Amino acid sequence: MSKIALAGRTDVGLKRSNNEDTFIVKPELNFCLVADGMGGAAAGELASRFFAETALETFVNNKDIGDEKKMPALVQKSFSMANKKILDHVKTAPSHQGMGCTAELMAFFDNGFVLGHIGDSRTYRFRNGELKQMTKDHSLVQNMVDKGMITQEQARTHSHRNVILRAVGIEKNISLDLIKGKTLPDDIYLLCSDGLTDMVEDTLIREVLLSNISLPQKVEGFIELAKLAGGSDNITVVLSKVI
Repeated sequence: MSKIALAGRTDVGLKRSNNEDTFIVKPELNFCLVADGMGGAAAGELASRFFAETALETFVNNKDIGDEKKMPALVQKSFSMANKKILDHVKTAPSHQGMGCTAELMAFFDNGFVLGHIGDSRTYRFRNGELKQMTKDHSLVQNMVDKGMITQEQARTHSHRNVILRAVGIEKNISLDLIKGKTLPDDIYLLCSDGLTDMVEDTLIREVLLSNISLPQKVEGFIELAKLAGGSDNITVVLSKVI
């Protein structure tokens, strides 16, 4: 089993009074996640927390950790159970109607990983000096980019950039992207909420990952860059490095 080093932090940013983001880093379970809540202060915080707690419970109570064949089902189960938990909560608290969260969940096994993705939080891979966005935003503006209606640059400042098309806790049948791949020594994987990517361009993200500083220092660097750019949203960053 490859050893995975993990570091993460969340910050409220400069414009919000509360933090709707949640993250988990569990090196002993070889998994990490980022969730970005939506649906208003209390409901958004609750949705992302529900996702994180459900995923953690799923991994803690499962004997298939590290099993390449069973890992995709485990990631899928984390999303499905969290989806049900949020929908069940809304039935008992109708004022929280519309609550949900975007989420990235990455689980590692020997020489590989499984990534679950839904919404506009993102996962990147940094390998041999090259940065690659592994996920595609489930958002209105990304659809517009795909259809050639606007450019990627215009999408960054578009008035509808916060319209999400898929999330945990919105519909009974959850639709997420499951991405599988092989890891190489020194790979770094970045999971983050849009509080980072709306503020910091990919060229700067690459520079931080290229820098000769520790993993926790890179996390701090990302948070500071997002705040220097305005910090208009909560900022959550998780980094995992293959040792």
